Amino acid sequence: MIMENQSSVTQFLLVGFSISVELQLLLFVVFFSVYFLTVTANVSIISLVQVDTRLHTPMYFFLRHLSFLEIWYTSSIVPKLLANLAGWKYISLSSCLSQSYFYFSLGSTEFFLLGVMAIDRYLAICNPLRYTSIMNGQVCIQAASACWLVAFLSVFFLVILISRLTFCEPAIINHFFCDIPPLLRLSCQETFLEEIVVFFFACSIILTSLILTVFSYVLIISTIFKIPSKKGRQKAFSTCASHFTVVSILYGTVIFIYVRPSASYPKDVNKILGVFNTVVTPLLNPIIYCLRNKEVKNALRKVIKKKRYLLF
Repeated sequence: MIMENQSSVTQFLLVGFSISVELQLLLFVVFFSVYFLTVTANVSIISLVQVDTRLHTPMYFFLRHLSFLEIWYTSSIVPKLLANLAGWKYISLSSCLSQSYFYFSLGSTEFFLLGVMAIDRYLAICNPLRYTSIMNGQVCIQAASACWLVAFLSVFFLVILISRLTFCEPAIINHFFCDIPPLLRLSCQETFLEEIVVFFFACSIILTSLILTVFSYVLIISTIFKIPSKKGRQKAFSTCASHFTVVSILYGTVIFIYVRPSASYPKDVNKILGVFNTVVTPLLNPIIYCLRNKEVKNALRKVIKKKRYLLF
């Protein structure tokens, strides 16, 4: 009987949200709108950085990578979430593992990029005379490439480990996407090793990049307080305010979801946090960088004025 259950699992049922049809339709419209705005906003930032030469600096080079990443990060989850709300709740085993792979690879890349951006802000504020020579074009490309490569390779081995498991009926995942913790609970085998690996993987990526970011900001803040003029301190704070806000939102959400023992997972709360992390945050990031960054706002005004001039 056990062998029969093991071999019969070729797809999973994603529970999604247990709500009325009317509320599911409402959520479909809301999530589709947010997804459209997310893609549009991030494409706008990428285009803005590309066309405005004043934004051709290391900070905006990494911001462009972050925006590109956010498009694919939310795209790895939201289309399937919309299909789930529309009634297509099943997902094949291969698609489930693929979704997990891209979700965690892109998420890990984001943590690494935010860590590199923290170092960039540290060098810009604490070592301004050598900043341009240290953060040259080649170093920026190498740093960004390393973020993508290390993240995608490390998650590849994690997913390979999980793909070796066998899964039993009922193949029901109490989530709206193929998150690893609920997927492990469906295994017919003992998953203690896999749970430990996933936990330490999350800790190593999240906490290591967090420590690097916090250490950078301790040095940044200590340097800023040494600036004699109030205007100089405000200018220095403004250059890292957007990054610090994005970091706070992302780390706060993800640490609460993943860096905890699996027994303490409140499933419904994790669904809400999952929506915030995969649907809302990718839209908040470009908004934060636009609203709290004078250079981006000035570049945006310049593009809008130019388009108005061409139209009229």
